[in-house]
Amino acid sequence: MTTQAQTLLNDPVTRTRAYFDGEWRSTPKTFDVIHPGTLESIGAVADCTAEDAGRAIDAAEAALKVWRKVNPYERGKILRRWHDLMFVHKEELARLMTLEMGKPIMETRGEVHYAASFIEWCAEEAGRISGERISMRFDRKRGFTSSEPVGIVYAVTPWNFPAGMITRKAAPALAAGCVMILKPAEQSPMTALYLAELWLEAGGPANTLQVLPTNDAPAFTAPFMVDERVRKVTFTGSTAVGRLLYTQAAKTIKRVSLELGGHAPFLVFADADLEKAAREVVGSKFRNAGQTCVSTNRVYVQREVAAEFTRILAEKTSTLVLGDPLLDSTSVGPVVEQAGLEKVQAQVQDALERGATAVVGGAVDHGLFFQPTVLTNVAPGSLILREETFGPVAPIVIFDTEEEGLRLANDSEYGLAAYAYTTDLGRAWRVAEALEYGIVGINDGVPSAAAPHVPFGGMKNSGVGREGGHWGLEEYLEVKLISMGID
Repeated sequence: MTTQAQTLLNDPVTRTRAYFDGEWRSTPKTFDVIHPGTLESIGAVADCTAEDAGRAIDAAEAALKVWRKVNPYERGKILRRWHDLMFVHKEELARLMTLEMGKPIMETRGEVHYAASFIEWCAEEAGRISGERISMRFDRKRGFTSSEPVGIVYAVTPWNFPAGMITRKAAPALAAGCVMILKPAEQSPMTALYLAELWLEAGGPANTLQVLPTNDAPAFTAPFMVDERVRKVTFTGSTAVGRLLYTQAAKTIKRVSLELGGHAPFLVFADADLEKAAREVVGSKFRNAGQTCVSTNRVYVQREVAAEFTRILAEKTSTLVLGDPLLDSTSVGPVVEQAGLEKVQAQVQDALERGATAVVGGAVDHGLFFQPTVLTNVAPGSLILREETFGPVAPIVIFDTEEEGLRLANDSEYGLAAYAYTTDLGRAWRVAEALEYGIVGINDGVPSAAAPHVPFGGMKNSGVGREGGHWGLEEYLEVKLISMGID
């Protein structure tokens, strides 16, 4: 283990116990968290059970009765202190995320800012939660609405943004007066526990944010799905698991937010600024080794500029530094686990067997490190054009007309994010309106970066609901009509 890793593990803020039912608790069983860069364990974390889940729900029910009545301005003050503490602990949080899931340290430092931005925005919005006056059809009546917390929320978060995906859910829930029970991803539970520690330090009441790691997600989740007291489920992860949770939630008519798979196309038209477009593809595709739900997965380039764009993209990709994610000089780190690496390998091999060429990369470097890769001549029907990659591989496909480009871009069961580069204003509008995606970047490869006030979510099989902005806050609020007779 590196000296840097060992230093962090000796720091007392690193948590391995679960927080539920008012205490930090050890469990009889634990599971190891593995650093993808070295394949070494960085610690053994509590492995919670369905029985623990039941205790957490009971504790949440009691906490909700108090928290929902706390003045929203006071809730905002606590959120603000939570936000401030994240920056006090910025370096520790960043290094812990890098150790847990392999994201380069320069990116995890940025993620602390990203995660904190949701808390800051919701801290300000808490005091603005209100209702509205409604004109009634009868003189003897007065009408208005109130916005009230949904209640107990069960949240399941992924490993690729260990802090950002938590605060994007927890901040609006807590601002609204809800309480949350969080199951973090098995690969990155320590960051979640660290955030819970900071929430309590900020003055967050006991059991308003409980964090329970587990290595048996189906068994642990089952009590939440059947319990009538749990009124909302919010999940970020695969479409397959999202469908399962959606079905289970229907039995007790829970509110559901699902942010699921993506398979983002990036259209480069002949009139585009090719240097800028290539730079944006690199930023979108290779950030976090391609392991983001909005990563560019399919690059469609108009024939007239395909050769030149490929040259520029290959040149920029070849300058990326693959290496130790704890070093500031590293651009691309490892993928998170062996299964992910094997998926990337299978997609690249399939493309090569169908006639594609790897102009940059194309192979495993060592361990879980896959070379940043650019593929050309990718044949229709290739796996990489049909399935989300979650790895550092950019496949290039040539198209001729705007209509063909849009057809190829929309030819997916997913509809989370899409991108296009063009200098033609009319085309920009046509393309933006025609793309069947919840997030569209026109000459912008990161439309939701550091923007807690904008809606984030997808169409089709990429999910339901939105996170961010007032749309995300409303996911945790129930609207009540109050009609009052004044005779």
